[in-house]
Amino acid sequence: MTNSFALITGASSGMGYCYAQQLAARGYQLLIVSNEPAIHEKAAILRNEYSVQVVSLERDLSLPSAAQELHQYCIDNQLEVEVLVNNAGVYHDRDFLLDSERFNSLILNLHMYTPAMLCYYFGQDMVARHKGYILNVCSITSTIAVQRLATYSATKAFLSNFSRALHVELRQKGVIVTDISPGAVDTGLYHIHPIFTKMGRALGIIVSPEYLVKRALNALFRGRAKATVPFVWSKLIQLFVALIPTCLLRLIRRCGY
Repeated sequence: MTNSFALITGASSGMGYCYAQQLAARGYQLLIVSNEPAIHEKAAILRNEYSVQVVSLERDLSLPSAAQELHQYCIDNQLEVEVLVNNAGVYHDRDFLLDSERFNSLILNLHMYTPAMLCYYFGQDMVARHKGYILNVCSITSTIAVQRLATYSATKAFLSNFSRALHVELRQKGVIVTDISPGAVDTGLYHIHPIFTKMGRALGIIVSPEYLVKRALNALFRGRAKATVPFVWSKLIQLFVALIPTCLLRLIRRCGY
């Protein structure tokens, strides 16, 4: 058991809640954040299951002031954050111009500005203590620029490149920064038909959130710069998509896909 906190964003469900569970099992106190009221119910469950201190906050992390306010909350309440998991995010499969201005602003802030500024504020504290861990949840789509994923893949590309640079900058200062780039994870986020989900799980293309989180935390605490899960299938998909010429993508588009 440690007095240090693990801060997990987007922790009310899916991978975020799994991060909270597994970090609590490792003895960390928890600060869990989400824009959903369910975050307080999940906090109560975590307290009962793991007997750790759990602070829950309902916050809109897409607001420009979110990172600074969250950091100030920790200062005011003397919460020492040793582990930062930037997990909060949204997924969409839609043309850029068909999304609303509000949504486009939300995804840009939530996937890029807020995680970067959380790294900025909490990273300084970690460097001062010469100890800390930052896990940025990216995606295999960070290398895949295809239709209907314009903002999603581009924001994940920013976060992935940012994480790699930060890993190099901070490693000798005692802070580990890791990019976890999942493929398909069975969280319900992608709205995949249950039959295809079952097939994907059987083939190893789709992994459980528990498996993904275990691999991600192992990579983080071992000091790795990047982890891709599932490794083989994800690499094959990235290679295949990279070989598709833009003219073929336009043809696929004209065919109505």
